[in-house]
Amino acid sequence: MATSGASTESKSSPKKTSKEVIELTSATVRFAGDSGDGMQLAGMQLTNTSALVGNDVATFPDYPAEIRAPRGTKAGVSGFQIHFASTEIFTPGDKVDALVAMNPAALVTNLPDLVKGGVLIVDKNSFQPKDLKLAGLDSNPLEDGTVQGYQVHAVEITRLTRLAVDGLGLTQKEADRCRNFYAMGLVYWLYNRPLDATLRFIDEKFARRPAIAEANRRALLAGYNYGETTEAFLSHFRVGPAKLSPGTYRNIMGNQATAWGLMAGAYCCGKELFLGSYPITPASDILHELAKQKNFGVRTFQAEDEIAAVCSAIGASFAGAVAATSSSGPGIALKSEAIGLAVMIELPLVIVNNQRGGPSTGLPTKTEQADLFQVLFGRNGECPVPVVAPRSPADCFDTAIEAVRIAVQYMTPVFFLSDGYLANGSEPWRIPDIDSLPKFPVEHPGPAANGEPFHPYTRNERLARPWALPGTPGLMYRVGGLEKQDITGDVSYDPENHQKMVNLRARKVAGIAQDIPPQEVEGPESGPLLVVGWGGTFGAIETAVRDARKKGYEVAFAHLRYLNPFPSNLGDILQRYEKVLVPELNMGQLRYMLRSEYLVDAVGLNKVKGKPFASTEIEEKICEMLGK
Repeated sequence: MATSGASTESKSSPKKTSKEVIELTSATVRFAGDSGDGMQLAGMQLTNTSALVGNDVATFPDYPAEIRAPRGTKAGVSGFQIHFASTEIFTPGDKVDALVAMNPAALVTNLPDLVKGGVLIVDKNSFQPKDLKLAGLDSNPLEDGTVQGYQVHAVEITRLTRLAVDGLGLTQKEADRCRNFYAMGLVYWLYNRPLDATLRFIDEKFARRPAIAEANRRALLAGYNYGETTEAFLSHFRVGPAKLSPGTYRNIMGNQATAWGLMAGAYCCGKELFLGSYPITPASDILHELAKQKNFGVRTFQAEDEIAAVCSAIGASFAGAVAATSSSGPGIALKSEAIGLAVMIELPLVIVNNQRGGPSTGLPTKTEQADLFQVLFGRNGECPVPVVAPRSPADCFDTAIEAVRIAVQYMTPVFFLSDGYLANGSEPWRIPDIDSLPKFPVEHPGPAANGEPFHPYTRNERLARPWALPGTPGLMYRVGGLEKQDITGDVSYDPENHQKMVNLRARKVAGIAQDIPPQEVEGPESGPLLVVGWGGTFGAIETAVRDARKKGYEVAFAHLRYLNPFPSNLGDILQRYEKVLVPELNMGQLRYMLRSEYLVDAVGLNKVKGKPFASTEIEEKICEMLGK
């Protein structure tokens, strides 16, 4: 899906309505139901449609941790939140304006996030005694005052969906699977969304099952028409297109952007891409996406375990490919010895860590930022590795290219430190002109001349050793985890040589600070408060800081893409502010690093609930620190 221009209307607009249309600058909608109710599909279709009509969009899928949690229970609730607006936005919304709850469990787990007076649409047919029991409820929340203060629309979604698809020969189970399209149609009417993009999706998705395609079409139209014809809804809403920079846009998820960024990085240095990976939440979609791209010279290997995955990538790097491996925290723990091997033999490798709640298996489908210490220090010995972190789903593309650049120019593994919030979230992405991408071609040494010995650990101005391809005449050298002698690469147990090689590897990584952009600050160049963030906290911090400045607070914001090494001017920046606030989805790992490195009395705002920050949480802390 791509749109050209700052705002592009869909070819068929919503039908004219006699009901009042209320203009909004933004709206936040959440679909919630069982993991088998198609809430993610409903959310993605609303996202794509909103992007097509020119809105700025941001999304937050919320998956259950259990693969097959008992149906109707709180553990099995799946949700998808989308924030769409006629202005620039940075988060999927702090609070929800409209909630669609397909059962009691979905209602009670999501209701606290619905604004008072917000629109609440529930499937009335799913609030039977057995449904209440599965959700652990003693009374019906539709009748006991729980939903008082909201605009409640108890719609018989199940019954009306069955009526809409009657006569198509579907089983009751198949008919009920169309309920998400009925709910989708009702929300489309509520927010004046066109139907044509979703109708095309239905035709393509179910092309081989015409009865299912027709059932979903009928359900979608029935939900839309319910909103238009029933007296329960007296008005609906319109969110106009946003003023985005001219260009061709598409909606993109973080994992997809990461995969494409790795491909683009390989293109920029004239190499083929290899990914060795083992499926793990929330990184699996990187493997899935790259497996589709064989026509671009991409090779993927789904290994039998995490260790085999990273070792295959190291082998591909040794053979001359741009190599990557993807995982999350538990898998990174298993890869740690092999990552140390890549550091020792100084081969380029991009290691994607999509962080999730931990420790151990932890909260596999929830987001967290608690692996910073792991990627910095989670290996034996002195084992420095550069770390870069994207700030948004679309930024995963550019940051992945940068990870490839650093890896091949400095002959080192590089951590790409994302998180579940970015991996599964989405936003509009301006498709770049491929000729505008930065080029960093790789040069491999040619055959040795006149029988001269090859020295695999000579170094260039970046302290990077030569990337010699196996099979090149005269360029044989030793690989393996034993310490190498400087210059010759022979195995060495000499203590002075070990000290020298440890120092060289550390200096090489530290020197990257001279080859990355200076840290930028948004807001006053000095003053009472600087907020420092990294990773997926960007949107919430950006929104909070902007809102605080609108209220008269003097606050600046610095968001870090480079976490090892830090930008060379970061220390000077920190000294220009009286107070430093570091919001993180961990217990204070970046704050610890800033205190240790720069001796600043940084204050943390820390959260480990498996949920991203609301911008209001950060704004309240800003106000508190400024004494107002």
